Amino acid sequence: MGKTKYYFNEKTLSYEKHKISPAQKIFRFFMLLISALALTVVFVFVIFTFFDSPKEMMLKREISEYKLQYKVMNDRLDKMQRLMDELANRDDNIYRVIFEAEPIPKSVREAGIGGVDRYADLEGYDGSKLLVETAKKLDKLTSEIYVQSKSYDQVFKMARNKEKMLASLPAIQPVRNILLKRISSYFGYRVDPFYKVKKFHEGIDFSAPRGTPVYVTGDGRVIKVKRSKRGYGNEIVIDHGYGYKTLYAHLSAFKVKKGQWVKRGQIIGLVGNTGKSTAPHLHYEVRKNNRPINPIYYFYNDLTPQEYSKMLELSKIPTQSMD
Repeated sequence: MGKTKYYFNEKTLSYEKHKISPAQKIFRFFMLLISALALTVVFVFVIFTFFDSPKEMMLKREISEYKLQYKVMNDRLDKMQRLMDELANRDDNIYRVIFEAEPIPKSVREAGIGGVDRYADLEGYDGSKLLVETAKKLDKLTSEIYVQSKSYDQVFKMARNKEKMLASLPAIQPVRNILLKRISSYFGYRVDPFYKVKKFHEGIDFSAPRGTPVYVTGDGRVIKVKRSKRGYGNEIVIDHGYGYKTLYAHLSAFKVKKGQWVKRGQIIGLVGNTGKSTAPHLHYEVRKNNRPINPIYYFYNDLTPQEYSKMLELSKIPTQSMD
C-alpha cells in the first residue's frame, strides 16, 4: 500500500491529506509510461550495439569457421597449382624433349575460360571478392589439368611409337667415314668457294670420290628427287616424320624414286659434283620443323664417344665449304 502524504494547511493550522486529482493521476501515469519506454529503448540500443545476441554469436562463429575453411581451401588450391606447374615443367622439358616433341606454348596452358559474365552470379555479396577469386583459381586449374591430360595422351602415344620414332631419326652418317676424315666443311659460317665471302653453311660436306654410295640416315619417305645443274644440283629430300627432314645434294645418280619408303642405311644415291660444287662431295642437311640444325649432333648411332668427341673438335677448325 502506498504511503499517505500529508501537507500543513496554514489556514486551518492542521495537517491534511494530500489529494491528487484524476488529471494529475493520468499525467503521472503517462509520464511514467514514457519514461519506461525511453528507458527500454536505451536499454535495447545498448544491448544490440555493444552486445551480440545468441544468434549473432552463432553466425559470427560460422563466418569465422568459413573464413578458416576458405583459407585452408585456398592453400590447397595454391599447392595444387604449384604441383600443376611442376608437372607442366616436367612435361615440356623432360617427357616432350625425350620424344622430340615441341613444348606446349604458355598461352595454351594458361588459356582462360571465356565469358565476361561467367562470374556475374557471384557478384553482389559481402564475400563476392573471395568467391570470384576462388572460382577463377578453380577454372584456371581445371583448364590446365585438361591441357596436361591431352599432352599426356600425346606423350603416351609417342611412347608407344618410340621404336618407330627412333628408327626414323637421322642418326648415322650418310657416307662411310670410318677415319672421320671425309668431312671437309662443317655446319656454320664458312667462306663461300665461289664468292669468297662468309656465308652460313646449313649442312655438312662429305668429301668422297664420285660414285661413293650415299645412305639414308633414318627411316622415311622420299618427297623430292630433283635433277639440276644449279645450286644443290641433283638432290634428294627425305621426310622422316616427327618434324625431321634430310637433304642430300650434288649427287651423280639416284637409287630411289619420289614417294618411295626407305630404311636407315639403304643406298639412295651416289656422290657427285653436280650444281654449284667445286669437287665431288655430298652436301648433307638435317632440318627440324623446316629449320636447319647441326647434323653432327645426330651421328650417335655409328660413332663411339671418343670418335664423337674427336669430330666435335674437328668441327671447330675453320674450313671452306665446297658448295
